[in-house]
Amino acid sequence: MTKKKFFSSWLSIRSWLFIGCLAFSWSASATTEKTLLVYGDSLSAAYGIEIKQGWVHLLQQKMQQTNPDWKVVNVSISGETTAGGLSRLKATLDQHQPDLMLLELGANDGLRGTSLKSMKQNLEEIIKTAQDRKVKTVLFEMQIPPNYGPLYTRIFTQTFQELGKTYNLPVVPFFLDGVAGISELNQEDGIHPLAKAQPKMLENVWPTLKPLLN
Repeated sequence: MTKKKFFSSWLSIRSWLFIGCLAFSWSASATTEKTLLVYGDSLSAAYGIEIKQGWVHLLQQKMQQTNPDWKVVNVSISGETTAGGLSRLKATLDQHQPDLMLLELGANDGLRGTSLKSMKQNLEEIIKTAQDRKVKTVLFEMQIPPNYGPLYTRIFTQTFQELGKTYNLPVVPFFLDGVAGISELNQEDGIHPLAKAQPKMLENVWPTLKPLLN
């Protein structure tokens, strides 16, 4: 082999090695990225405020710094109930293939006086469907005003803790703690938090979520 052919072959090998390294690097990056799915209602959909002011967007910004291998997908819909969430769950999981789901549903069921048995069954089906697909789930405890009497209100809140124990799920304690019932932190309807309340909501979620990201 002449010197010219030798250097030509050597340069060709180097080029293929370089391309191979790039491909491997891209493939490794693509396969290690994980998806966090936020599956909620208006409280997670930033109702009445700019989407960038909502706690989910604040979470996304935080995770870009602390857990850059995760991406956040927010599919929350204002007015969503557990029945509505169940009806669109399989298609949503097919589309986004999440590794972890934050399940924040039930408040609208409670505000409408929905049968607690029905609400619990819907949540159970959502949880079991996620678990069948190996999607880790974090359940949010919800609370409601005592409009339908103390018994309904108490059983409503207990439902989330019971589901957490039954299905071995982490449960975020009432994530409107420090926000609900405080007029200066809520919109005129007294239900939906203002932008200045969103950091507190994220603060309530983060201690439960953080260990699961690592």
